[in-house]
Amino acid sequence: MILPSLMIGKKAKCLNCGKESRKISSFLSLCRDCIINHFDELKPIIMGIHARARKAYNLPPYPPRSDKGVKCSLCANQCVILKGEKGYCGLRENIKGRLHHISGTTNKGLLSFYFDPLPTNCVASFVCPAEVIKDKGWERYSYSKGAEYGYKNLAVFYESCSLNCLFCQNYHFKEANPYGKTISSDELVSQIDSRTACICFFGGDPSTQAAHAINSAKKALIKTKGRPFRICFETNGQFNPKLMIQAAKLSYQSFGIVKFDLKAFDERIHIALTGISNKQILKNFKVVYEIGKDRREVPLLIASTLLIPGYVEEDEVRKIARFIASIDPEIPYSLLAFYPHFFMDDMPTTKRETAELSLQAAKEEGLKNVHIGNIHLLA
Repeated sequence: MILPSLMIGKKAKCLNCGKESRKISSFLSLCRDCIINHFDELKPIIMGIHARARKAYNLPPYPPRSDKGVKCSLCANQCVILKGEKGYCGLRENIKGRLHHISGTTNKGLLSFYFDPLPTNCVASFVCPAEVIKDKGWERYSYSKGAEYGYKNLAVFYESCSLNCLFCQNYHFKEANPYGKTISSDELVSQIDSRTACICFFGGDPSTQAAHAINSAKKALIKTKGRPFRICFETNGQFNPKLMIQAAKLSYQSFGIVKFDLKAFDERIHIALTGISNKQILKNFKVVYEIGKDRREVPLLIASTLLIPGYVEEDEVRKIARFIASIDPEIPYSLLAFYPHFFMDDMPTTKRETAELSLQAAKEEGLKNVHIGNIHLLA
């Protein structure tokens, strides 16, 4: 269990250059400049830091890659697992040469769920058709012209993840019993009633249990046929590419949204913060855009980025925005304030000035729909 830090906002020192700053995580112990300029020599240290973070939860230090193991293809990590080993997410184990799925199969998911009254504080709320589409034809997407008061979202939290974010805002799932109760797609879909307007798969991340999410979404659409019902995904994007396509198509046909949390654009920063490369994430982002590029009135794809002091500020946002704008400047982008948490709980919260400079940088790179979320957390 991670206890709250007593060092919030105090200076930490970079192990490499010796620089002291409030914008250096004492757990990561490396500044942004050193990560970028000396990545190759620092990578073993970075991966050792992630291994230490994962050991606290009995998780593998990195995605296993043994030539003699059994391959798991349920997310983009593509673990190859030896006998007695677990996959990176902790939900797959090689027992006597065969993969044992604790959950995350088509019929079983390790998750929790709850109902969230609409309108809600969803990251995508600023472009959600149930809140912003008020022109003729709104009946295709929503139950009311404007916010759907009196309706609710079925929020499905998958208790596993394909990344290892040191700043995780929902790390509580790692403290849960991984052999605890699983929920079938049928059980989950049975919760949908006439006042349920949408379902959102998030976590953790749905990428490690994508088969269950996709199966549940299909059954949900069958149950709600003939009325508006939106399928949404909030993800880090580390999906198996084939499953990413299936998930995005379900959101596309139901006027739902796929929200990518783009942690960083620079691969070195992404690895330092999450333990995993972002190459497949960026590829998946482009693929999802292609699926929904003709649905202009309701965007299929949006992006968000957490503004982490010292690591992901206006310079990194500019790179992310340039990438997004190169695909389509109309893709919505939300900038989120950072709150000290998990292994980076000694960091300061995002300053309002940083958020405003990041907003300006994103617009300068050509993005036309940029939004600052959770403003109440800004310092």
